[in-house]
Amino acid sequence: MPNFTLSDDVFTKAAELFGTPLYLYDEKGIRDNIKRLKDAFSWNKNYRQYYAVKALPNPEILKIMLSEGCGIDVSSETELLLADMVGAKGKDIFFSANAMPAHELGMARERQAHINLDDISDIDTLLSFGEPPETLCLRFNPGGSFSSENDIMGSPGQSKYGFTRPQLTDGLVKLKAAGVKGFGLHALLVSNSQLPDYYPRLARLLIETGIELENETGVEFSYINLSGGIGIAYKPEGKPADIYSLAAEVKNVFSEYKKLDMPLFTELGRYVTGPYGFLIARAIHEKDIHKRYIGLDACAANLMRPAMYGAYHHIHVAYKRDMAHDTMYDVTGFLCENNDKFAIDRMLPKIDIGDLVIIHDAGAHSFSMGYQYNGRLRSAEVLYTVDGDYRLIRRKETPEDYFATLYF
Repeated sequence: MPNFTLSDDVFTKAAELFGTPLYLYDEKGIRDNIKRLKDAFSWNKNYRQYYAVKALPNPEILKIMLSEGCGIDVSSETELLLADMVGAKGKDIFFSANAMPAHELGMARERQAHINLDDISDIDTLLSFGEPPETLCLRFNPGGSFSSENDIMGSPGQSKYGFTRPQLTDGLVKLKAAGVKGFGLHALLVSNSQLPDYYPRLARLLIETGIELENETGVEFSYINLSGGIGIAYKPEGKPADIYSLAAEVKNVFSEYKKLDMPLFTELGRYVTGPYGFLIARAIHEKDIHKRYIGLDACAANLMRPAMYGAYHHIHVAYKRDMAHDTMYDVTGFLCENNDKFAIDRMLPKIDIGDLVIIHDAGAHSFSMGYQYNGRLRSAEVLYTVDGDYRLIRRKETPEDYFATLYF
């Protein structure tokens, strides 16, 4: 269920210090979760988690990842520059991209990062920058359907990512001729999976495919990358993934194929930080027409997942957690878009103007998907530290920021 480890006093203090809306991230929660993840996969002596930068691209968050022994997963020029900014070097970086500008692949090669090729045409692009690395990763798309859990992702046959199975063979033959000696396999087939068998099934698919490819091409099968895809419990009735049980099942698959010593990587973003981020907003408007609306000083420009996917984010009203949820609201922002809603027909306690409204599980794919439609500006980000302090890690945008890129 949603994370209630922080008290309303914490949210209230943050709002007093920095105003609303703002994002608040719980450093202790993030660090503890990373430790659990690493402990669960400690049976693999070469295991490494690469945090998906796109989930929460703030340098202070990335520094936490590196300090806990994680690498970072990047997919663009700007994310590579973020990696530089926080001191990530070489194999601290896993570069995955699709249909990227060619120079970005060159930037990843310059940094001696792990490189994950998404398409067979990427091979020629990579070779245009000179001798390839000895080991490369290839992203596999098996086609068909893998899961029907949600509408975000789960049907590889409809996905733009990865090599087909025949292309993997053709690609490795070409890479072997160019000097590549080892390969890894990567796949992301499901988003926000709640199924305990997703990682074990994916591990089996990648190991079996890797063994086949090694036999076909003579290139050494070096590692697998299970990418991300493990979900979090957004809804109150949901149960968080049992990472220890899941990791044990992956171990069983590795053991079955006698691959316990093969390096295993993950690229979890949502799972690591999602439950430890909160969007704090204030109720500023109430409207009662055909439906009852409560308007916040945040909008879809701050958190677009509900508008984009119809995604559920739990909401509570500060100091009213235990009151009767006897009033039905659409919780809205102030964009000129009718889908600018954080919740539809949500039962909540009676909300008064000025109340703080806390939107949960906003620590991944939330701030990072923000935009400036209607000239609405992105909010501040604040880290609630392990010492109980508040540190501003991104200031809120100003109208001057909005106009800074314009020529007039």
